[in-house]
Amino acid sequence: MMAVTSSCKDGNRMAMDNGKYVRYTPEQVEALERLYYECPKPSSIRRQQLIREYPILSNIEPKQIKVWFQNRRCREKQRKEASRLQAVNRKLAAMNKLLMEENDRLQKQVSQLVHEKSYFRQQQTQNGALATTDTSCDSVVTSGHHQHPPRDASPAGLLSIADETLAEFLSKATGTAVEWVQMPGMKPGPDSIGIVAISHGCTGVAARACGLVGLDPTRVAEILKDRLSWFRDCRAADVINVLSTGNGGTIELLYMQLYAPTTLAPARDFWLLRYTSVLEDGSLVVCERSLNNTQNGPDMPPAANFVRAEMLPSGYLIRPCDGGGSIIHIVDHMDLEPWSVPEVLRPLYESSTLHAQKTTMAALRHLRQISQEISQPNVTGWGRRPAALRALGQKLSKGFNEAVNGFADEGWSMLESDGVDDITLLVNSSPGKMMGMNLSYSNGFPSIGNAVLCAKASMLLQNVPPAILLRFLREHRSEWADSGIDAYSAAAVKAGPCSLPMSRGGSFGGQVILPLAHTIENEEFMEVIKLETMGHYRDDMIMSGDIFLLQLCSGVDENAVGSCSELIFAPIDASFSDDALIIPSGFRIIPLGSGLDASSPSRTLDLASTLEVRTAGSRATGDRTSRCGGTKSVMTIAFQFVYEIHLQENVANMARQYVRSIIASVQRVALALSPSNFGSHAGFQTPPGTPEAQTLARWICQSYRCFLGMELLKHEGSESILKNLWHHSDAILCCSLKAQPVFIFANQEGLDMLETTLVALQDISLENIFDENGRKALFAEFPQVMQQGFMCLQGGGICLSSMGRPISYERAVAWKVVNDAETAHCICFMFTNWSFV
Repeated sequence: MMAVTSSCKDGNRMAMDNGKYVRYTPEQVEALERLYYECPKPSSIRRQQLIREYPILSNIEPKQIKVWFQNRRCREKQRKEASRLQAVNRKLAAMNKLLMEENDRLQKQVSQLVHEKSYFRQQQTQNGALATTDTSCDSVVTSGHHQHPPRDASPAGLLSIADETLAEFLSKATGTAVEWVQMPGMKPGPDSIGIVAISHGCTGVAARACGLVGLDPTRVAEILKDRLSWFRDCRAADVINVLSTGNGGTIELLYMQLYAPTTLAPARDFWLLRYTSVLEDGSLVVCERSLNNTQNGPDMPPAANFVRAEMLPSGYLIRPCDGGGSIIHIVDHMDLEPWSVPEVLRPLYESSTLHAQKTTMAALRHLRQISQEISQPNVTGWGRRPAALRALGQKLSKGFNEAVNGFADEGWSMLESDGVDDITLLVNSSPGKMMGMNLSYSNGFPSIGNAVLCAKASMLLQNVPPAILLRFLREHRSEWADSGIDAYSAAAVKAGPCSLPMSRGGSFGGQVILPLAHTIENEEFMEVIKLETMGHYRDDMIMSGDIFLLQLCSGVDENAVGSCSELIFAPIDASFSDDALIIPSGFRIIPLGSGLDASSPSRTLDLASTLEVRTAGSRATGDRTSRCGGTKSVMTIAFQFVYEIHLQENVANMARQYVRSIIASVQRVALALSPSNFGSHAGFQTPPGTPEAQTLARWICQSYRCFLGMELLKHEGSESILKNLWHHSDAILCCSLKAQPVFIFANQEGLDMLETTLVALQDISLENIFDENGRKALFAEFPQVMQQGFMCLQGGGICLSSMGRPISYERAVAWKVVNDAETAHCICFMFTNWSFV
């Protein structure tokens, strides 16, 4: 036997049969390195070919070449692992530094609060009553409004404002100028988005975030200053003037407009000073604040349809991180003038949680997304670069915001109402709106559009979790959409048969959802919806074939606090090009009131529709608030239609009726998803389940005991069987006894595994969750379930969620569920120790 004593570190030596080392010549090493990059794992035949093709290797045996390649692969693997561990170590070290700084800041805040407490006690002792805060006290919690001495609009005056803005911003970012509290539901850690906090007891809405991003400080500042690229609510951000300062900084005068989130409120605009500078420690700072008349600086006249809001000192502190990347502190502090909206909508403008989700966390997530795209540049979706997909998402979101706001300077004008004020109709035939409209069709259809009509409305929803409602709208499109109108809308942009590459996707009630792209944390994802339908788009013409919609979905996680849920879609043409016309429609649901700070219980339409389900972090007070109707949300609906201008009256009537039918469908679904309100007593408990659900749970447990000789539940007496089954640690799913079995029930673990809800469970068939090997094993042993009563799939396996994600499981058991008449009712599956691959 050959004595091989070569190590991974010394791959340039070859092991001879006598155990002595002989070094490869530099020419041989160079030749082997070239071959390694062509084929790192050559076969035995290939190694013999190499010796024949390269004379320089003729004195080396194939076995020795095999050892060299093994050692080379070993070194490569070690190098990659060392590089990965170094990157992880740098990230942990930076996060540790960030957490220590945050701990120091919190210690200062605690000390300051203790000092304030002793001060108030002293005042109370002296005056015999609680005194108001003395303005001479050096308090950390300030209102945010300061009386500034008048300054002129000269560069010196603007620099004075800039220096003051910088000092106030830094005191918020790293000091105790604002009392920050951790945002509900956010847990800091190496893999989290960062440390996120919201303000407590200060003027306006304020949010603060600290995090790590794999970009250098200059690039971070460049991205964040371009608000239009990441802030979905931003309509315009125009730099009016730029001044250079003596210390190398830059002062910019900036006019910014933000879209209104709903049709019930006006849009906001800001007149800002932005100051970019470098601190003594090398940190880059971008800070900004509103300019107002009290400062006697330059002014911007008010704009029609906008309410002038105020930005208090805010900005970004960006520090270079050892080993690359940046540590970033973000502060967003605004007074959004809530007095200008109806009282029921004021929580939208008074919630720091919602402000953090829409602005602060959006900025940090955008940076992390770009950092990932740079580190993984080859990640594409259907041949498109991530940047192109992000641009498509921006177009969808911007087009929807334009429809919701309907600004006159973009060409929108309002149509007269039909006497009922529930629907607002706008039309737009401006050249800018119609630019890019595809007017010639290769399939022979004539042009059908030279104008756009928008039908929009807003409605208040009571006690309905926005994420649950949005998931239903996404997964059950047939419940509210009209296929004929879908076909009409698609015909306006369709240039021919759409030949998109078909990847694996989930199927939901007449639609196929094809995944396209998603953000790092899956808080937003883009997909293509294939509607297999035939619809009339003219009285005398039929458009057959599939319809494709580009869809953007966000806010489907009911555990996310204060998040806005959106479902925006638009028909796409055959080319699916980056500059294609996008005419989006859709839904936006924004939580109001107590729903921002307490997670709502999940409710469904199926067997467990009255099953009491709480998230792990929910509190009893939050649940009581939900049951008593404390959670509210506002839903905004906007649908756009391309049409010929002479058909305006007909299209307007169609749009009114269509949106009214959608509102009726949403109200019906919302009523079903909302938990029943049995009274105003806070302590009243919802019944644990319907009689049907209780009966099915009893049958499942009895059948398991009968066929497997063991108990499924350890404690059946203390609580209801259904409740124990629902909280079982393994995934339990029931499917029907049909030619193509579909799921009819699942517990919480089962829903998590399939990434679905009880509402959408019935659209998932049994065979779709197994891979090819799993299906073969299932069909081979399925008769055993009917004859013997059970079967076990040992050794683990792979199945698929409704989103196409692979799931590994350690063991699967299936048994026949019999009813009281001892006839087969369904088949129950239990998956043990499952996890996403």
